[in-house]
Amino acid sequence: MDMVVRTERAPGAGETLFGDSFALSPGGKGANQAVAAARLGGKVSMIGSVGKDAFGNELLDIMRQEGISTEHIVQSATQATGVASIVVDGEGENRIIVVPGANIELGPEDIKLLENVISSAEIVVMQLETDLQMCEEAAAIAHRYSIPVILNPAPARALSDEMLRHVTYLTPNESETGVLTGMEVNSVEAAEQAAQILLQRGVQNVVITLGSKGALIVNASGSTYVAGFPVQAVDTVAAGDSFNGALAYQLTEGRTLQEAVRFANAVGALAVGKRGAIPSLPALPEVERFLKAVEKN
Repeated sequence: MDMVVRTERAPGAGETLFGDSFALSPGGKGANQAVAAARLGGKVSMIGSVGKDAFGNELLDIMRQEGISTEHIVQSATQATGVASIVVDGEGENRIIVVPGANIELGPEDIKLLENVISSAEIVVMQLETDLQMCEEAAAIAHRYSIPVILNPAPARALSDEMLRHVTYLTPNESETGVLTGMEVNSVEAAEQAAQILLQRGVQNVVITLGSKGALIVNASGSTYVAGFPVQAVDTVAAGDSFNGALAYQLTEGRTLQEAVRFANAVGALAVGKRGAIPSLPALPEVERFLKAVEKN
């Protein structure tokens, strides 16, 4: 559950400011990505954990309303539902602190019991607000069955070469790319250099998201820059998550990676134009109208 405070600017150390508004908004990277794919037409099952509390019950209800299978979302008896404290400034930029709570109760042994679920998927999408060893096990299972894996490495942390070899599509932003490679990534050129490091470590395709500038695809065939769609950002919460959900949906629809990234850029552009995480995620008709309007202009 996202706890969102809006303020003209973020406070400095030891500083207290008045905020403009406060809201509770359903979120979590995994939930955002699942809903993003489902609203576009994907058939989505989610593996995860929430608490036996009001937030957990609400999030489960929302997943079901979105048509997402919740059969493999458990409710922890000991941990509260994960929360995120989010400060959104006047430019729409966000600063986030995640308290994972029940998310980290799901471990490698739990995921081994769901091998049949992973092996029957068309694509597996993961992020790092969960137990890292669980993610490693899920990626290994998917790799064993030749199921493509999208890993959104956020919050960024060090990853083993073994795990990266199991990742088909790695989708960091510039900051996360820097953490993964030890490089400062502040340009398309720097992003390409960093992506080459990640390819050498075993990733098949690196897709670095560049905010409003778009995204950079780097793989064994070379590098391709896919321009973004300039829009007025209201807030950037769930922008990356919407991109990942859209990317997964498009790839299962048989689109090329470049086509899928362009579509995902459009979904991200629409998401930043609205407040909140899940409330900001567009449905397929809205994306199609947006792309048609862009083509006309």
